[in-house]
Amino acid sequence: MATPASALDVFDKDGVRLSVDDAVATVTLTNPAKRNAQSPALWRALAEAGRSLPGSVRVVVLRGEGKSFSAGLDRQAFTPEGFDGEPSFIDLARGSDQELDAVIAEYQEAFTWWRRNDIVSIAAVQGHAIGAGFQLALACDLRVVAQDVQFAMRETGLGLVPDLTGTHPLVGLVGYARALEICATGRFVGAEEAERVGLANLAVPADELDSAVQDLAGALLAAPRDAVVETKALLRGAAGRSYEEQRLAERAAQARRLRDLAGLSD
Repeated sequence: MATPASALDVFDKDGVRLSVDDAVATVTLTNPAKRNAQSPALWRALAEAGRSLPGSVRVVVLRGEGKSFSAGLDRQAFTPEGFDGEPSFIDLARGSDQELDAVIAEYQEAFTWWRRNDIVSIAAVQGHAIGAGFQLALACDLRVVAQDVQFAMRETGLGLVPDLTGTHPLVGLVGYARALEICATGRFVGAEEAERVGLANLAVPADELDSAVQDLAGALLAAPRDAVVETKALLRGAAGRSYEEQRLAERAAQARRLRDLAGLSD
């Protein structure tokens, strides 16, 4: 997927480029030679992208250059030397529980900001989205996939667990039983199944991925921003509320909208 010609680059480093075109920001994984494999440096750059969004941005598109969205964690992480300037995973395993928890929490920050109420995030996914790549796509609100997409959660097969915030949205989208089966087997989930079970909002031919994402972004921008923000907050909180609590939340949100439309908000 191409970044619009009118977009301005905010930064480009460590395999991540952030570009902004008015109300739409594009975060691009820029290491196609390694199938956009992920590293701690890339995770820090993704977290920085979230902190660097201008207030004008309403929609964030996440994409990967090349044939694959992201093949997951760079296997260099599992070598004794790890990445230059970074503790290896072996070194991390030797630390205390508190130290290890703090490091994983830092890594997770790359995956947490995509569901902020003030933006709607869309992952444009082609080719492989494996492990950390799958979890990064799951971090977004919406997913548009090419028909060659291959999702897989491979952490369990490596003796690990998915720990980059992907388990909560996965269960929410496909249910506990299917999420367990996908994670425990590590099997591939293709475009047809992804769309059928709710992992993908839309599956399109690869050469239509750009235009499908652009159309979706345009549709999201058509509604007033505050109404979208309030609606997203209502929907995100619905699973944790009872029916009566959700009714109350709807009334409170609608009261705010009506007062705002009438010019009576504080």
